[in-house]
Amino acid sequence: MDQETLNYSQQQFSLPHDVVPLPSQGVFYKNKKSSLKVGYLTANDENILIAGGKDMTINLLRAKIYEPGVRPEELLEGDIEAILIFLRNTAFGPTIELNLTDPKTGKKFQATERLDELNIKKGVEPGADGTFTVELPMSKQMVKLKPLSFGESTEIANMIDTYPQGRVAPARTWRLQKEIVELGGVTDKGEIQKFAEAMPLADSKFIKKFMNENEPRLDMGRVIIAPSGEKLFVNIGFGVDFFRPFF
Repeated sequence: MDQETLNYSQQQFSLPHDVVPLPSQGVFYKNKKSSLKVGYLTANDENILIAGGKDMTINLLRAKIYEPGVRPEELLEGDIEAILIFLRNTAFGPTIELNLTDPKTGKKFQATERLDELNIKKGVEPGADGTFTVELPMSKQMVKLKPLSFGESTEIANMIDTYPQGRVAPARTWRLQKEIVELGGVTDKGEIQKFAEAMPLADSKFIKKFMNENEPRLDMGRVIIAPSGEKLFVNIGFGVDFFRPFF
């Protein structure tokens, strides 16, 4: 570690922070870190929140992760979510207001949920290399799958934003190309790309379901009773409303 990095590390560790457990438990990372030191939001961080925009999340993470050598772009999406919830809870409290529509009456209503009562989804354990090995139901191909990093998800989102208007962006295909790291023992990206583009729909749906059930992340699902008595199954998201208490 060079002196500049060492000085930065010592400076950050002297600031108020806490240790955030990662849903991945570090099993997908080379450094195997199961938790990270994360700073509390400060008055100075208001500048990032005010600026907003699509870079707000990454700018917050770069400012608040106090671990030398850890890049937020390389963290899994589920671990990023855990850090964002920590930042929000310690700054604004653990409750969030959800704006919902009663499915029976069509009327708008608000529901209050807590973000300090979230469980980690339990799925199958990955292999020693941090991948899942599965057989696809239609093609019968054996594939190795990996969860996407925050940086990879951001890359796909940027590709969608810049895709020509009037054309359908192949976002699902792009995601498959990153999730599949090995196809029948072959790791060539060109071969994986061709397979993803021609993959049977049943195989694509299988991978989506498998990853949803087994990616390490917090369970953001909630069952909410609407004023009419109807049940709503909602997923608490990380959109513009997530840091709304600031505004």
